[in-house]
Amino acid sequence: MKKSRIILSAIAAAAMIASVSSCGSKGKKLVIWSFTDELQTMVEKYYKPDHPGVEVEYSLTPTDQFPNKLDPVLANGNGAPDVFALEDAFVRKYVEQGEDLMLDLTDVYNEIKGKMISYPADVGSYNGKVYGLSWQACPGAMFYRRSLAKKYFGTDDPAEVQKKVANWNAFLDAAEFLKNKSNGKCVIVSTTGDLFKPFQGARKQPWVVGGKLVIDPAMKDYMDMCKTLKDKGYEGRQGQWAEGWFAGMKGELKDEKGNEVEVFSYFLPTWGLHYVLKPNAPDTSGDWAMCAGPAAYRWGGTWVGAYKNTKVPELAKEFIKYVATDDSFLERWAKDTGDMVSNNNVINKIKDTYNEPFLGGQNHYAEFAAMANNVDGKLTQGTDQAIEGIWGECVAAFINGEKTKEEALAEFADQVNQTLGF
Repeated sequence: MKKSRIILSAIAAAAMIASVSSCGSKGKKLVIWSFTDELQTMVEKYYKPDHPGVEVEYSLTPTDQFPNKLDPVLANGNGAPDVFALEDAFVRKYVEQGEDLMLDLTDVYNEIKGKMISYPADVGSYNGKVYGLSWQACPGAMFYRRSLAKKYFGTDDPAEVQKKVANWNAFLDAAEFLKNKSNGKCVIVSTTGDLFKPFQGARKQPWVVGGKLVIDPAMKDYMDMCKTLKDKGYEGRQGQWAEGWFAGMKGELKDEKGNEVEVFSYFLPTWGLHYVLKPNAPDTSGDWAMCAGPAAYRWGGTWVGAYKNTKVPELAKEFIKYVATDDSFLERWAKDTGDMVSNNNVINKIKDTYNEPFLGGQNHYAEFAAMANNVDGKLTQGTDQAIEGIWGECVAAFINGEKTKEEALAEFADQVNQTLGF
């Protein structure tokens, strides 16, 4: 935990009154808890220099321990932070408790919503009120190897490759083409797990409607797609995040007989470029490109909310407004980090200036900008993580031939009922 205090002289303090008193922040202290050092960087490098009258006490806790630390203090109010970060996997757990737990940020959002990508606020909203906002947008894309695209399709142009995977039928045709053209050497993905988020993003209904479990047709299509890819040898039979998954990025994947396997593409979000591909496949720099792929989807992200009984509600709101929506801050943040922000004013100002060497000079920012506004965040629910954990196990049983599709679906529904009561 870091503490930092800037003591101003009387003269300097007088000079600062005009800039800090407008938000009621002079001489105030803000306690912030997070699981990500991104927010800490924002505080130290940007917020505090811009708000020298505010003392910030920052606490960083690993993601897997964060909810267990946060839950009891929010429940009893003793030692609760003023502001806290919420990860995509558990943001709805808190948002859906509404004003029983969190500070209403609807007034903040109403001031700035005209310039923001809508889906992050949709995820942070419940019963018509906004409780969490995010500085970032995490649309997903299809990243593919340029050398393989040229070798088999005759072009690595993202616009041309997109035509070949524009929908799921086209995607399957492309998978078959790659297998046949390469004599079985090239698979379109290394794992069926890469397709979960795109199919999840294609749903029309959430998992739970009116207290009852709903299996959207898109998720049944996902089952069929996974089964087809495996049975026809269109995927590399690796587990997502497993050693073989990363080996495919490097061009080092081999099958059980020791034969080389070429992996054409990976489905990853904005952060996948900087935190997955770049560090794990540095020698392939320049041999990647990205396109939208068959379906719009999102993956990940961080939201910021405030405790309902914070003693500094206006300061908490001002901080959230700053890190999640401020034009000046987000422009600096995006330029310094390459992070895909959720502010369209900033996106439109900077999107044409990017050239990503890892992607062969492609402007990834402009590509992601086009995708971000097509993402739907309204279907996200607090029970998603638990339900999708059960879903993954049941789908695996179907893909591996252990259960029929009907048996797997029945098992899924039964386990959700036993575990969650839906």
